[in-house]
Amino acid sequence: MMRFAFLITALFLASLNLRPVITSVSPLLGTIQEALGMSGSSASLLTSLPVLCMGFFAPAAVKLGNRWGIERAIAYCLLLIGLATAARYFVTSEWLMLVTAFLAGIGIAIIGPLLSGFIKGNFANPSAIVGVYSMAMVLGAALGSAFSVPLQNAFNHSWQASVASWSVLAFLALCFWWRPVRKIPKSSESAVAGTLPKSGNSSLKLPLSNKRSWLLTCFFGLMAFIFYSLTAWLAPMVQAMGYGKQTAGMILTLFTAVQMPVSLVIPILVSRFQRRMLWLIGCSVMELIGLILLQLPVTPWLTCIFLGIGAGGLFPMALMLPIDETSNTEEASALSAMTQSGGYIFAALGPFFVGFIHDYAGSFPPALIGMSILVAIMILIQFKIGNKKPKLVQSD
Repeated sequence: MMRFAFLITALFLASLNLRPVITSVSPLLGTIQEALGMSGSSASLLTSLPVLCMGFFAPAAVKLGNRWGIERAIAYCLLLIGLATAARYFVTSEWLMLVTAFLAGIGIAIIGPLLSGFIKGNFANPSAIVGVYSMAMVLGAALGSAFSVPLQNAFNHSWQASVASWSVLAFLALCFWWRPVRKIPKSSESAVAGTLPKSGNSSLKLPLSNKRSWLLTCFFGLMAFIFYSLTAWLAPMVQAMGYGKQTAGMILTLFTAVQMPVSLVIPILVSRFQRRMLWLIGCSVMELIGLILLQLPVTPWLTCIFLGIGAGGLFPMALMLPIDETSNTEEASALSAMTQSGGYIFAALGPFFVGFIHDYAGSFPPALIGMSILVAIMILIQFKIGNKKPKLVQSD
């Protein structure tokens, strides 16, 4: 029981670090832009650069996991996130701020897939545990966006101190992740559950030749595309409906708040009642209903609940699929790296897609129609994914 509690706490704290470095910047973006003399395009990189890193550097998780073991690699990446975030306290130039976003993005990119392997190797019912992983990520995102301005006020109006203070979460997590690193003898590392061996599977690669892997990657990409588009543009969409900035911000907060309990409960329900295709399609339908309601004269308070349930349910299931469809820790990490790499690269285009169509059409409905079409395509892919859990064969 003590071991289970320790592992759950370590998982929760590591997951909590995967979003604040991104979301803590958004409420202070105008202040940072003015202080550092950043252009609008440069300032947007503070949020989009880590997402791109999550796509491009996710495959490195496989190699680093093979070389160091999962726990050691996660500990090093938490240290990287902590140091990059803490360095923001000393930022006085645009390029240094972008460097911190880049380095933190690399750490986040590598931790994500490795946590899937960690869950696969350490828990008897890994599908249900994914809820802790996803809920902690949503909570971290919410904390980052909600407390950045209050922290700035508390730290004598210093935005540097506010954005740097989130490094505390990384150093707190290190207290749990550094311990197994120090206590695992080199000779027995490969025998510990959740640790990738130093040899034997060192040639393990992304399952790029497996068609089903691409199917799961497409699903992850579409899911994340819609999520980041809504995260970036939901508040402006609400304002375009005639609501004020404060109301739009509160609706965006509710959108995030709804996701927290949903992301925790859905994996447990899927694990308990199975028939995951129904849960996948059900959450997608909720998201589709929300997108349709945004185009109608319906209160956005109701709309964001549908969107929150859809996004909150789809994300943990996207994390759960690589764990369900692989037979061991190494394969789970490799498949997760592939789905997250391709998925996040595609997702980074989401906010740009909505902004481009809005600029061209002069309104949001055409962009919402495009997003609705993508959700319909995602539902078709979910039919192909089905309820079966075939074990993927790794290909060199």
